[in-house]
Amino acid sequence: MTGIGEHEPKWRRLPGERPQQILDAAIEVFGDHGLADARLEDIAKLAGVSKGTIYLYFPNKEALFKEMIRQTVVDQIERTERDLCNDRGMSATEQVRIFMRWWWDLMRRSDYQRIYRLVIGELQRFPELVEFFWDEVIVRRQLLLDRLIQRGVDTGEFRPVDPTTAGRIVTSMFSAHSLWSCTHFYEKQQLTDEIVFEQVMDYFFHSLAPAAPMVTAAPNRP
Repeated sequence: MTGIGEHEPKWRRLPGERPQQILDAAIEVFGDHGLADARLEDIAKLAGVSKGTIYLYFPNKEALFKEMIRQTVVDQIERTERDLCNDRGMSATEQVRIFMRWWWDLMRRSDYQRIYRLVIGELQRFPELVEFFWDEVIVRRQLLLDRLIQRGVDTGEFRPVDPTTAGRIVTSMFSAHSLWSCTHFYEKQQLTDEIVFEQVMDYFFHSLAPAAPMVTAAPNRP
């Protein structure tokens, strides 16, 4: 764990850039020290601003965390919703693959990894933030994937499945494999991120594939 005393201010930006400057510092401090133990003084020092400057934009750590989530995840969910739902020229299979590529790439980002560790390890201590993350990230992400899977069912690309169940299973697989990819275990197996992504997608799309029509053999003729 990196000590706060070892950090030096990394950003020297214009006043209009200070909110982002503070958020960048908050991601690093929260990741190093956890949400409960992080102090606004530490964030201010790393950001190169005064503690009072933080209060001009964010009243507390919880507000900082929410804005981190909005910028890191929620804004991307909204953009992905617009891109996929407005483009009906793609097949549902293509849309699901694009969605999952986006989600995989996001999970592999270092800033999201820090946030995800906070969500798994600490968020239960902050009920308001649990509700916020559930509503703004989990529910919105799942609703979008549900719509794409249901479209595939409607077009016959996927077999009849409950889209919520299918979406929950695939995102759980991705989350688990993303965490494992942060370790050296996959490296020892010579598995790159791309190989793991394709393995999960192959398994998922095979699970959704429509059943092949049964072929009745012609009766033998004398």
